[in-house]
Amino acid sequence: MSSSTQGTTLSTNVAGLVDGSSSSAHTEVSVFDGLPIYVKELIAGGSAGAFAKTAVAPLERVKILLQTRTEGYHSLGVHRSLKKLLKHEGVIGFYKGNGASVLRIVPYAALHYMTYERYRGWILNNYSALGTGPVVDLLAGSASGGTAVLCTYPLDLARTKLAYQVKDTRGNLGNGSRPTHVHPQYRGTKNVLEAVYKEGGLRALYRGVGPTLIGILPYAGLKFYVYEELKRHVPEEHQSSIMMRLSCGAIAGLLGQTFTYPLDVVRRQMQVEHLQPSLQDRARYRNTFDGLSSIVRNQGWRQLFAGLSVNYMKIVPSVAIGFTAYDTMKAYLHVPPRQKSKSVSAS
Repeated sequence: MSSSTQGTTLSTNVAGLVDGSSSSAHTEVSVFDGLPIYVKELIAGGSAGAFAKTAVAPLERVKILLQTRTEGYHSLGVHRSLKKLLKHEGVIGFYKGNGASVLRIVPYAALHYMTYERYRGWILNNYSALGTGPVVDLLAGSASGGTAVLCTYPLDLARTKLAYQVKDTRGNLGNGSRPTHVHPQYRGTKNVLEAVYKEGGLRALYRGVGPTLIGILPYAGLKFYVYEELKRHVPEEHQSSIMMRLSCGAIAGLLGQTFTYPLDVVRRQMQVEHLQPSLQDRARYRNTFDGLSSIVRNQGWRQLFAGLSVNYMKIVPSVAIGFTAYDTMKAYLHVPPRQKSKSVSAS
């Protein structure tokens, strides 16, 4: 090949890179365009979930410590708990259990968002009498939340057990001279799952799934309902605004979480109650409603809202970032606009 020909080819490639028409760019676009829509939704949802969960991991750790009345933390506020974690476990303490959390949230969020789109399309195609308004988002969101929970719950159980463990690596947790360890000390997500399964089989891996489902159905439904309804009232020229998506997502998460938070507290306590020495003498919670009444009777009604302040601090950015990242990823992956009429491709 002559030098002039090489120069011409190089010039063409450089020009292609500048105007976005290079062969490599076309290859990248064609790869994404060739994926089924549901696969793109899985990728977008998983990415959004991982990004949002990691962003609020320190607040999530503190919330679990407050919910489960962990020794040395149950009487502290958010700020003091964060300072204590930093002092005794270092920055890494903020992210204890986050590996299990991300491991769970990627498939959870991927399934949650993808099945929401699938359920929504199915409802529109088969129950046209419901229209295309927020009721469809409420039903599809609830169903998708339940589906995602059932598929990923053991990972949530592992995340909670890891986050519940408190190990003093820099000094003493309390005022005494003896460091506090919560037994057993799990080594990671796999170790938790193996130990729990060995202890009680598949049923043990789903300990606390009752309140989770009861809580997630209205929460997930309300979250999508409020988010989509708020977006409908935004002028067309602001529909792609990042701040608009963040604001709508924040309000959606705030309202949805407020109504379902006590169920989240019951779930956390059911997940770790066999690890709490103070609770060994009483029977375990038989079900969700037994858990609610027992907590009110033995710990006071305020315990049903333990960690709610930190949850507000966490849920606002978490849901806002999640929805925003999901919509952004859908645009990047060229997912077509959401269906508003009866016929839709479910490819």
